[in-house]
Amino acid sequence: MARPSDIIVVGAGIVGAAVAYELARRGVAVQIVDERQVGMGATQASAGVLAPYIEAREDSAFLSLTVRSLELFDEFIPRVSADSGIQVPYKRTGTIDIAASADDMRTIEANAALLARRGVNAVLLDASGVRAEEPHVSAGAVGGLLIETHGFVAAGELTRALVAAARARGAQLVEQSRVERIATTKDGAVVETSRGSLSAGAVVFAPGSWAGRIAIDGLKAQIPVRPVRGQLMSLAWNGPPLRRVTWSSRCYLVPWDDGTLLLGATMEEAGFDERATVAGVRDLLDAACEIVPHAWSAGFRGARVGLRPATSDGLPIIGASSAVPNLVYATGHYRNGVLLAPLTARLVADAMLESRIDPLLAAVDPARFGV
Repeated sequence: MARPSDIIVVGAGIVGAAVAYELARRGVAVQIVDERQVGMGATQASAGVLAPYIEAREDSAFLSLTVRSLELFDEFIPRVSADSGIQVPYKRTGTIDIAASADDMRTIEANAALLARRGVNAVLLDASGVRAEEPHVSAGAVGGLLIETHGFVAAGELTRALVAAARARGAQLVEQSRVERIATTKDGAVVETSRGSLSAGAVVFAPGSWAGRIAIDGLKAQIPVRPVRGQLMSLAWNGPPLRRVTWSSRCYLVPWDDGTLLLGATMEEAGFDERATVAGVRDLLDAACEIVPHAWSAGFRGARVGLRPATSDGLPIIGASSAVPNLVYATGHYRNGVLLAPLTARLVADAMLESRIDPLLAAVDPARFGV
C-alpha cells in the first residue's frame, strides 16, 4: 500500500487509540473519530489482565500473537506515559490459576505441560503450595499454576494516555461524531459522520463491536463481528490484599494498591444490551467467593459493562481490506484488545507506512471473511 499523507482512525477504544498513537509518532497526520468518549466501548469493562498463557493452545496463531504483544509492554508503557504525561499503572506480578476441582486440575496440568514444552516459566502447585503462594485461596482448592511473566495494566488510563500521546504528536480527536458510512477510492477515503464528512488518504477501521453497523461502500460481505457482553465488578477489599491476579475457570480477580479489587468477567450473548444485571453480579460474586472466600467481606463499588467484539473464529481482523482500497482493519479483538493493542498498532503501521507485512498477519487477514 502506498503511504498516505493522512489517516482517519475510526474508533477510540484501546486498539484504535494504540494505532493512532503509533501512526502519529511516525509522523502521520491522524484523526481519531468516535461517537463515544475515549475508551467507553469494550475497554471500560476491561480489567487489563495481560495473561496469554492462561488459555494457551499448542501452536495456535492466537498464542503467537498474544505472547509477542506481551513482550512489548515493558517498553510500551513507559514510552506512552512519557509521551502523554500520564502515569499508567502497570504491574508484572504474575497470575495464579486456581483449580477448584479434579477436572480443573487436569486442565491446569495439561497447560503446564504445554508451557514446559515452550520453555515458559510456570510452576505447578499442589493444594498446600497454592495456599502458600496465596493465603486467601479457599481451603477447597486442589492445586494451581503460577505464571510469573503475566501482569495487568489500567486499561482506561492506558487508553486515555494513548490518545493524549497521539494528540501531543499532532493527532486530532473528533468527538461525539457517529461514523455512518465509509467510501474509498484508489486515491483516498471519505468518512461520513453525524457531524459532516472527513477526508483522508486511508482509513483504519477499529470500531470494535459496532463494526457491522457502519456502511462501507463496495463491501459485499458482512463484517463478522458481534458484541459479547462482559460485566466487571469493582469491590473495596479490606485487609491484606491478594498478591497477584487470581484466576479460576469462572472468573478472575485483579488487586490494585488502592484497595480496589476488580472482579470479572461475564461472557453473555446479549446483543447490544449494555445493562449490568443482577444475574451477572450474582454469578461473579459466587465465582469469586468460591476461590477467595474473603471476597464476601468486600465492599461493593459498582459494576461496568462493555461489549467485546468477537469473530466467528476467535481471531481478530487485522490488515488491509481484501475488497476495499485504502481501508485497513483493526477490529474483532474480543477479550484481548488491551493485551494485543501494542502489537496491533505496530503491525498496522508497518503495513501502511512501510509495506512490511508481518507473517503473523496471515492468520488474521480480512480476506478469510471476504472483507
